[in-house]
Amino acid sequence: MIKSRILILGAGLSGLSIAWHLNRMGVECRLFEKEGEVGGLCRSRNIRGFCFDYSGHLLHFNNRYAFDLIKSLLGNNLAEHQRSAWIYTYGRYIPYPFQANLYKLPEKIKQECLSGLIRASGGSRKKQKNNFLGWIEENFGQGIARNFLIPYNTKFWTISPQDMTCEWLDGFIPVPSLSQMLAGAVKASKDRFGYNAKFWYPKKGGIASLSNSLASSVKNIYTGCKVTGIDLARKEVKLSGSEKEKFDYLISTIPLPEIPALTGALPGRISDSFSRLRWNSVFNLNLGIDCKADKLKHWVYFPEKKIPFFRVGFFHNFSAYLTPQSKGSLYTEVSYPQGKEINDKMISRAKDALRKTGILNNAKICIQDINRIKYAYPIYDHNYALARSNILQFLRQKNIFSCGRYGSWRYLSMQDVILEARAAAKEVYGCLKKK
Repeated sequence: MIKSRILILGAGLSGLSIAWHLNRMGVECRLFEKEGEVGGLCRSRNIRGFCFDYSGHLLHFNNRYAFDLIKSLLGNNLAEHQRSAWIYTYGRYIPYPFQANLYKLPEKIKQECLSGLIRASGGSRKKQKNNFLGWIEENFGQGIARNFLIPYNTKFWTISPQDMTCEWLDGFIPVPSLSQMLAGAVKASKDRFGYNAKFWYPKKGGIASLSNSLASSVKNIYTGCKVTGIDLARKEVKLSGSEKEKFDYLISTIPLPEIPALTGALPGRISDSFSRLRWNSVFNLNLGIDCKADKLKHWVYFPEKKIPFFRVGFFHNFSAYLTPQSKGSLYTEVSYPQGKEINDKMISRAKDALRKTGILNNAKICIQDINRIKYAYPIYDHNYALARSNILQFLRQKNIFSCGRYGSWRYLSMQDVILEARAAAKEVYGCLKKK
C-alpha cells in the first residue's frame, strides 16, 4: 500500500469512486463526509416503506468499463429498462423526443414546426452559432424552438438559451435526421433517439445501493466530519471539532463555489473567476400515493410556464420494490435561479399541477418528502469556460484536484462521474510514483 497524506473531501459518488480506484491501485487515502452517511445526492430515503431518491438518478452507459464496474458492484440488483419518456404540452402527452414526434401536436402547431424545420434545413446544420439558441434554431428551426426547446430549456436552466454556450451538449439533446423528423410528423417514430434510450436502475434499495456498495469496498471513510477551512499555505484541512489534517494531495468534490469561503483570501483574478460561476437549484418534491399512477411512463417533461415543475418521474416504474404493495411514488423537480428561495407554497402548486395534468387524478397522497438541492446544474454561460479553467489550474498548482459534477463544475452523468474518478485516481497515482 502506497502511503501518502491523501485526503478526499465528500463521500458522494465521485469521492467514493476516487477512493475505490485509489485503493485498488494500492494507494491509501482518507475520505471525509459532512453528513452522517455516504452518498451525497446519490442517496435514498426510506419512509414507511416508500424508498425515495434525492430526485431522479438513473444509470446510462456507453462505456464498457463503467458498465462492468457497476455490474460488478450491484450484481443481480441491476435491471435494464427501455425508456418511456414523454412531453406534456398543449394539453396532451407527446412521445419524447418532441422533434421526432410532431404527429401528436395540434395541426396548426405541427405545420409551424414543419415549416421552420424545412427552412432551417436549407442552411448548414453544422454551422452552430456561438450560443445555444443559435444551435437550436439551426438544427430544428424556429417552430420547434418556439414550441418546445426554448421554453423547456429556459425553464430548466433558468436563463435564456441565447446566454448559454454549446459546450455542455455532447449528445444530451437528440438530433434526428431531417427525414426522421419529417416521418415523425406523420406517425409515431420507431427509432430510439438519445443517450438515455435505455437505462439501468437498482431493483432494490434505490440509487443508494450503488453508493453503499462502493462504500463497502473503501477503507477509511469518516462521516460526520464537516470541512470548515482549507489552509493552502500549510496544506491543511480544518474539520468540525477543531481537528486538523495535513495533506500532500487533496481531492475535493465540494461544490466549486464553496471553496472561497473555506480558503479565505485568494488572488484577485481567481476570486473574480469564482464570482462568475453560475448555477441553478432544484426543489424536489417526492410523493407516495395509494395507487400506481401511470404504469407506462418513466418520466415526463413540462415546457409550459403555468406548470411549476420541469420534470416528473415515476419511481414505481423503475422498480416495484420502491413502494409498499399496490402503492405508487413519483418525484417532481422545480428549477430556480441561484440565490432565490422556494417556500412551501410550491408544494400545493405542484400538487395542483399534478392533478390538472392527470397524473394524480383522484389518488390519495400517503406521504411526502422534500429536498432543496442548492447546486443542481452548473450553468454554461459565456463566462463559464475561462472562469472554470482559471480556478482549476490555480487549485492544481496547490496540489488540489477538484473532481465530480460539482467539484469539476461540469454537467456529468453518473457514468461520467465514475470515469472522471478513475482518471483522477490515475493522475494522483502518477504524481505519487514520481516522488
